[in-house]
Amino acid sequence: MTTTSTTALDPQRVQRRTVFLLGSAQLLSGIGNGATLSIGSLLAVDLSGSEAWAGSITTVLTLAAAVAALPLARLAEARGRRVGLVTGLLAAMLGALLIIASVTAQSFLLLLLGAAFLGLGTAANLQARFAAVDLAEPEHRGRSLSTVVWAITIGAVAGPNLIQPGAAVGAALGLPLIAGPFVFSVAGLLLAAALLYIGLRPDPLLLARRLAAGLSAAGNDSNPPVRGTIRSGLRAVRSSPRAQLALAAVVAAHGVMVAIMSMTPLHLQQLVGGSHSGHHGGTTDSTDALVIIGVTISLHIAGMFALSPLWGWLTDKAGRLQTIALGHGLLLVAVFVAGFGQHETALVTAGLILLGLGWSAATIAGSTLLAESVAQDDRVTVQGVSDTLMGAAGAVGGATSGLLLAWIGYQGLNLASSALAAAVLVLAVTAAARGRRPRK
Repeated sequence: MTTTSTTALDPQRVQRRTVFLLGSAQLLSGIGNGATLSIGSLLAVDLSGSEAWAGSITTVLTLAAAVAALPLARLAEARGRRVGLVTGLLAAMLGALLIIASVTAQSFLLLLLGAAFLGLGTAANLQARFAAVDLAEPEHRGRSLSTVVWAITIGAVAGPNLIQPGAAVGAALGLPLIAGPFVFSVAGLLLAAALLYIGLRPDPLLLARRLAAGLSAAGNDSNPPVRGTIRSGLRAVRSSPRAQLALAAVVAAHGVMVAIMSMTPLHLQQLVGGSHSGHHGGTTDSTDALVIIGVTISLHIAGMFALSPLWGWLTDKAGRLQTIALGHGLLLVAVFVAGFGQHETALVTAGLILLGLGWSAATIAGSTLLAESVAQDDRVTVQGVSDTLMGAAGAVGGATSGLLLAWIGYQGLNLASSALAAAVLVLAVTAAARGRRPRK
């Protein structure tokens, strides 16, 4: 018997190895994406010649991730998680290479194309959290999913700090200094793809299917026909009240988070710089404003990922619905703290930290509930639909938040966003009170 066949006979051993591999790949790809998040806007301004395009990289990356979510889910459904995840990571590596080429050729269009391919890597990273629960026991699904999410924290923190070493590497390779950090991106994404391609055997999704069908773990990897479409995914969600609530929880949380986060730097710049009438603290210069903005966003990102294991533990121990309610309750507190504390940088920062914590709790619990609330044959498609709608909600939130900020101000934006969080909170509390709890 080969090692793979022997391992496949013990699903929980495969599961432990799968979570470790997925977490390691998330760490590596997080380092790989760090340069894009840190200097993407600088490249956009430099190559386009206009500050109006500063947000174009983030926008293209987000939209590409949303568009790619379902095709990658179809690929996983047809060929397994390994092929789907590796394809997304290799596409992201190509995107990093295109960005290096864009700097060398001074081409803004190549930069946008590179960002679009990097979006496929973002979609693959999102789907990795679902791969973590394919073989997980019901009482450990939240823990497994949150462990993979948490691994992003290390890469997200380490990535931006590689900018200066990356510039040195770029100089050594004869590249423009600003392109150097993307050499680390290429290396991180290539290592992540190689790790999953070599190590993710047997494939957790294919093994889960065989076990669900009562087949031998050593059997062949024949797959069911691909059925994944948005319509079939939404049909599967509509057939399950728990899946409907789970989908609403993750989509609403993402929309609220992106809407508030994307406008907070602008609000803090006006607040600290004193350039907006009615704001206080106008004695601080623009350098101080940038420092405060950087600290606030860093703490927000830490809130999004650093406590993921806690939310996974609560998801398993307290319940999926209860943790969803807690997450949206935190979102509600966050928008009130930031909104009513709009004139105090400390309160705005506290609101952004709570915003990250609420997003994390709602996303982990909602994703866990979604994964177990639909039939095995529909699961991957539904997960792809979920990621597509999350990306769409983020894009809509980011696009409309600027209009709302100009129309009703920062406090009004926060209060308007509270409606989504409040609605899901009521639904989750009502469902929990009726005893509609996830399987244990």
